[in-house]
Amino acid sequence: MLTLGSRAHDLLWRALSPVDLDELFALWQRIEEHDDPPYRSTREEVADTFATQWSDVERNSVAGFDETGHLRGYGLVGIPPGADGPARVFLDGGVDPLYRHRGVGSAILDWQIERGRVVLSDSGHDSGSIVVHVEDGMDHSADLVRRHGFTEAGYHTEMRRDLRNEVPEIRLEHPLMLEPWSAELDDQVRIAHNDAFGGLATTQSSALWTEGRTYFVPSWSFLVLDRRSDRAQVAGYLLASRYEQDWPTLGWSEGYIDMLGVRAPWRGQRVATSLLCRAMQAFADSGMEYAALGVDHATREHAHGLFDRLGFEPTRGSTTYTIEV
Repeated sequence: MLTLGSRAHDLLWRALSPVDLDELFALWQRIEEHDDPPYRSTREEVADTFATQWSDVERNSVAGFDETGHLRGYGLVGIPPGADGPARVFLDGGVDPLYRHRGVGSAILDWQIERGRVVLSDSGHDSGSIVVHVEDGMDHSADLVRRHGFTEAGYHTEMRRDLRNEVPEIRLEHPLMLEPWSAELDDQVRIAHNDAFGGLATTQSSALWTEGRTYFVPSWSFLVLDRRSDRAQVAGYLLASRYEQDWPTLGWSEGYIDMLGVRAPWRGQRVATSLLCRAMQAFADSGMEYAALGVDHATREHAHGLFDRLGFEPTRGSTTYTIEV
């Protein structure tokens, strides 16, 4: 096991800290340039690693620096607050391409698994999962996690829809009304999200809800409100972002749908369809070539229902691996 401050694999190991932001960003750039994933990270996204409420990097990170002080590998362990049911501990990490195939990645993963077990125990959970996501095509990473005892537990598919094709116009029945997102209603949207995904996703506190919105586009985001009374209720919501830094790698421009949800009493009334179509039209009006989103699913072969019917097509994916504790 790696211990903070120890030497292994010709690297000096310690916890990450905010002073390492530039080094971590530089490492992410080297990794993405070598592995060529269909996205590119920004410095703001690296900063979010340190800003997020649930990443205690002082205790839950390990980083290996060479003799010149350059970061060559790192691992993070995080547990989001507020999730119902068994806890899920998430792992993230990477190794400089120049330091691969030396056992660095395996040593980091050993540390993360052991630390993940401690985090679960400290959080008061008797059971839970240690979770890592591996992009499709990253065969070496997939082999590494399998050798450490992880098994496949779910899948994620990125999809896009060509906006040159006509976008249907969907009309909702009264008292449902499709309206632009507004800051005044954002906390009601948070409450609606927690209601729509209760038990299936992390419960969003007010602070957690507003994190990571660097690329959020209010004019691309919409709500469906039930206005049968003076106090409107959020029936459904769609929040979208503009990740322009990814477009050169993707080869196209896109509006990205980060969140889409419909509360149970309003399902089956075309709420999600209306939100998707309105957002796609907003993307098209802004000159975007595609609409994009990600879908989680339990089996590798999966029909995507509404998204298939609206013309979305798969582009890439990833696999979720877990160790059950």
